[in-house]
Amino acid sequence: MTEEDFIARAYPKTIESDAVSCIAPSNIALVKYWGKYGEQLPENASVSFTLSNCHTKTTLSFQKKESEGFEFSVFLDDLPAPAFEPKILKFFERIEQYVPFLNKFSFTIHTSNSFPHSSGIASSASGMGALALCLVRMEQQMDPQMDHAYATRKASFLARLGSGSASRSIEGPLVVWGKHAKIEGSSNLFGVPYPYTIHPVFQNFQDTILLVDKGEKQVSSTLGHDLMHGHPFARQRFEKANANLSALIPVLETGDLSEFIQIVESEALSLHAMMMTSRPYFILMKPNTLEIINRIWAFRKRSGTSVCFTLDAGANVHVLYPIAEKEKIQTFIEDELTVYCKDGAFIIDQTGSGALPL
Repeated sequence: MTEEDFIARAYPKTIESDAVSCIAPSNIALVKYWGKYGEQLPENASVSFTLSNCHTKTTLSFQKKESEGFEFSVFLDDLPAPAFEPKILKFFERIEQYVPFLNKFSFTIHTSNSFPHSSGIASSASGMGALALCLVRMEQQMDPQMDHAYATRKASFLARLGSGSASRSIEGPLVVWGKHAKIEGSSNLFGVPYPYTIHPVFQNFQDTILLVDKGEKQVSSTLGHDLMHGHPFARQRFEKANANLSALIPVLETGDLSEFIQIVESEALSLHAMMMTSRPYFILMKPNTLEIINRIWAFRKRSGTSVCFTLDAGANVHVLYPIAEKEKIQTFIEDELTVYCKDGAFIIDQTGSGALPL
């Protein structure tokens, strides 16, 4: 599919006012996307676990209007959130040609997260995913014959234009975004469910998120991606990420947890290495991040479990492990790792199925 396939031509029905609600989860990348070009297109393919408990619920209310231009207001947890408006405006500007009714309605956006807003969990993927799906649900009211598969793909396409990683929050439990030679149907324009065999050990995979730092991110994702332009190791990084995704295909089929751990942990550290070697350069990990990593390594060695970690572009640690080892590893987390979390805070999550209308 191309961008032109997502341009609406005409709507057989008209609507005056209504409200739609959707819920979309966050996701955690196993192979990282870091670096983009054009209009939110990835320099390398990525794959992520869709989460279940960390999600955003959005209600989009709309009323037909006569005036020109975009008109909207945003509320977070029922309180006005004007700080979100510039990002929403930029999103609307990017997607207007694909949803041309945007300037015909006045919108009220009510959104809330299942996790604390200041928890350090990136909410852009779940937030933009939920808003994009709301817009597609609204479009389906005007075009009731819209195919479900097309609508799902369009939601991912639109979400990508708000936040690249949001393209991976529409479906689940394992989603690929970015054109990859060995992933059939993969695309830079939208996320697709991983199309090959997934071993049972990776089903219901667990993710306990250790909140090392609850503050605002030191470096925005936009700035971080921009730092890849001209980065001395950028090309090698893009090639290695795609190679790691190739290597993950037989791992996901056979259930090789040892190789899974090697790929996932090296991907996390590579992401942070790119930030440490950019100009300007940043160290996003905190001392407690490193302490947690070392304790995970020590516990894995002495226990023989398959616990591992991954990181987003921040200090928090995602502890990944199979559900069969849940009791033992959660005891380890509570006994040894929570002391390194801000106020002892952590979130227990697992893989999920993607975004849904409410």
